[in-house]
Amino acid sequence: MKIEHTLLLFAILFANIVQAQNYADSLTTAIGKYQNETEIPGLVVVISDRNKIVYQHGFGYADFENKKPFTPQTIQNIGSVSKTFVAVALMKAIELKYFTLETDINEILPFKVINPYFPNEVIRVKDLTTHVSGIIDNQEIYTRSVRFRKSNNLNRTVAAVMKEHGYTSDLSDTTLSSFLKAYLSTDGRLYNNKNFSNSKPGKRASYSNIGSALAAYLIEIKSGMSFARFSEKYTLKPLKMNNSDWFLTEKNLKQHSIPYLNKQMAFPYYSITTYPDGGLRTSALDLSKYVLEMMHTLNGNPHILSQQSGKIMLKPVFTPSNLPENMSLRTRNKGIFWNIYTDGYIGHDGDDPGVSSNIQFNHAIGIVFICNLYLEDRTKVLNILKKYGEQLIKEAK
Repeated sequence: MKIEHTLLLFAILFANIVQAQNYADSLTTAIGKYQNETEIPGLVVVISDRNKIVYQHGFGYADFENKKPFTPQTIQNIGSVSKTFVAVALMKAIELKYFTLETDINEILPFKVINPYFPNEVIRVKDLTTHVSGIIDNQEIYTRSVRFRKSNNLNRTVAAVMKEHGYTSDLSDTTLSSFLKAYLSTDGRLYNNKNFSNSKPGKRASYSNIGSALAAYLIEIKSGMSFARFSEKYTLKPLKMNNSDWFLTEKNLKQHSIPYLNKQMAFPYYSITTYPDGGLRTSALDLSKYVLEMMHTLNGNPHILSQQSGKIMLKPVFTPSNLPENMSLRTRNKGIFWNIYTDGYIGHDGDDPGVSSNIQFNHAIGIVFICNLYLEDRTKVLNILKKYGEQLIKEAK
């Protein structure tokens, strides 16, 4: 009976391994087909359960011309997924008693932020975290703050696209602090009514990169260190994200993907003046460590934040009774910068020239997707990842 029982257990285990491998193969096939359909130069996917990676695979090329593979170790800027790192840093700053979510930002800043339409209204920290502060991205200014490296071999079509979208790299305020003061202070040379919406704080949602960067700047002021240094100390290093950095360096350039307009045309490398809103450079493997920590946080077992901070960060903020204009709860709610989707996942997406990225997680599964091409819609690939990823997790138990 013992031998028969052992053989039965072995047969069940073997069948589960085979089934899991079938799901992994099916996922690889489905993603490969998706890549061909969209003509993405390169992409990478990492899927984790609560404890470990269960699937990782790179597709295509980080450098298409030189046929350099896109791998889980490839480094790339991840666009607005970076804002979730601002969320974590913000909650750590609150733990350190620098301020609260209710704090008036003008109690912290070395200059005053005044909405010209509502000069007497108070903008609180929490308003920045849900994009309802009234601070908006004036595209005539914001796109100029993205700084592209000069290139003598820039493709004419790429140059035309950059010019069309306002990527002129011609602003002199090239630090986070100087840009924010110039943009938001009434005596700043970039101050303009167009930098604000005609709505009171909390009353209208308008996605704001600059408002997000301002939240990070509050941390700089109170901590006495750059946001990059604060993030490294309290997030990147504790999670052993050793291949992650807020800036382009000679070290990470060796592993960096090329951002593409299409397979034949590449953008120059670039940096972002308001770097906390979209400038983190990381690999899918490093990012999977972060997603795993967010799963631990959701499950009540965080390592870099307190349980209370984690709950607040990932708790839905809005209800039908306090919903701001220009926002719907049909597909998602907001936490502290995080998107809380109605399908049970939490995450964020990221887009910049030649960049698309997503992270999503729930109590059981974590998903990382990065590619070196801007994709307007990633619904199909996310549906593929969730479908096969959930099957992989189920079989891995």
